[in-house]
Amino acid sequence: MPIRPLLACLAALLLAACASEPTPPPNAPAPVKPAIAAEPELPAHMRELRGSLRTPPAGSEVEMALLVVDERGRPQQLLASAQLQGDGQALPFRLAFNPDSFPAHARVELRARVSQSGRLILRLPPQRILQAQSQTLGELPLVNAP
Repeated sequence: MPIRPLLACLAALLLAACASEPTPPPNAPAPVKPAIAAEPELPAHMRELRGSLRTPPAGSEVEMALLVVDERGRPQQLLASAQLQGDGQALPFRLAFNPDSFPAHARVELRARVSQSGRLILRLPPQRILQAQSQTLGELPLVNAP
């Protein structure tokens, strides 16, 4: 039997054995995976509004916006927005905004609308936001859309 093919086979087996991951000893505890954060960290220069919307229907589309509005309630500037999916339960939200873009002495409101199958069904009555700082708004009720 020729030795050269046998040596080539042994060298390949040796390389394959070295390339595989080492097996842990039988008594060693299983490696612990780090916990994955549910929400990304907010950058230091940003602020946020947190809360939840009371029970938008399952399958509904929720659009939220933080707006600068004029004295007649018309939107003038968009500061932040988010789109969420309703699941029939309280829907948590987190709306990040830059406090530097928050105008002094202007009216700022949080608004939301809920639509299903392209039809507006619910809305959030405008929530006035007085300060450009992080706030928890709690559970906000939705009302029927006109």
